[in-house]
Order: sequence, then structure tokens, then C-alpha cells
Amino acid sequence: MLTLILGGARSGKSRLALQRAEATGKPVSFIATAQAQDAEMAARIARHQAERPPHWITIEAPIDLAGAIRAADAGCIVVDCLTLWLTNCLCQPDPAAFNGARVALLAALAARRDDELILVGNETGLGIVPLGELTRRFVDEAGWLNQDIAQLADEAVFVAAGLPLILKGNPQ
Repeated sequence: MLTLILGGARSGKSRLALQRAEATGKPVSFIATAQAQDAEMAARIARHQAERPPHWITIEAPIDLAGAIRAADAGCIVVDCLTLWLTNCLCQPDPAAFNGARVALLAALAARRDDELILVGNETGLGIVPLGELTRRFVDEAGWLNQDIAQLADEAVFVAAGLPLILKGNPQ
């Protein structure tokens, strides 16, 4: 089953993903996409790490998300977060490479349909159109990626103020 959990910053989406993963009772592989490029981000990463059960397997995949999904053990796979992965890809020397990475990600997700997949991402399209070519591309690519994954997903959830709103699928 593929679940997509979207929301804004500090909406509770990661907490919901952790709760859902724990509730499966399956072994969990947690795929982290964040990179500690500064002290503030390192603190965010440390906070997220402390929230996860120590017996979960953590896979660091800032760029090769499709490869990490293909290589993860069977059971429950949590990806947190799609939006950071997108940022990492667009900031590579060849930002056009994201198109291939996106296709590879969608194929990897389709190939793991027997596992419990929980993907977390930000909904960035609710605000104003950003200034600058890269930030506009980021918002566009995030929106298209979320739409493509939502099409594949059995369930899509939007989280605001810690409250989940089921967009697709059956409430749990």
C-alpha cells in the first residue's frame, strides 16, 4: 500500500508517518533525504532522529531515492521527505538530471507495491508564486511530483495543525 502524506512546515505530517509506520507492526526502513548543510539543519535532523524508534533501519538517500527504495528491506518503507529530495536534485550541477531521477522514483514505487510505503512531502503550492527561476521551478516540480505520486497512491492525506484530512482512500 502506498500512502502519500502532504502538508506544510510543522503540520504534523512526519509525526503521522511515524505513527502509521509503527502501527503496521512490520520492520521499518526509514529513508532520510535531508542533508546537514548548516547547524540549524543538523539540529532538525537530530530532532527527527530522536523521534524514531532505535530499531528502525535508517538509510540516508539525499539524491538516489529510487535506489534506496529498491534496496530497502521488505516491510514498511518511510520516505521523509520528498521535498528535500527534490531540492537536493535541483541543486545538483545538472538540474536537468531530476527528470530521470523522477522517472526512476516512480518506477521504484510501482515495483514495491507489496510493501507498505509511506511518503512524506510538503505542499508548496498554496502560497504566492515565488520570485526567481529556481524557486518557481521548485514549486512547479513539487506540485507535479505530488500529483504523480498521488495518482499511484492508495491513500493521500493532507495534514494541517496535526489533523489529517483524507484526500484519497479509506480513513484508518
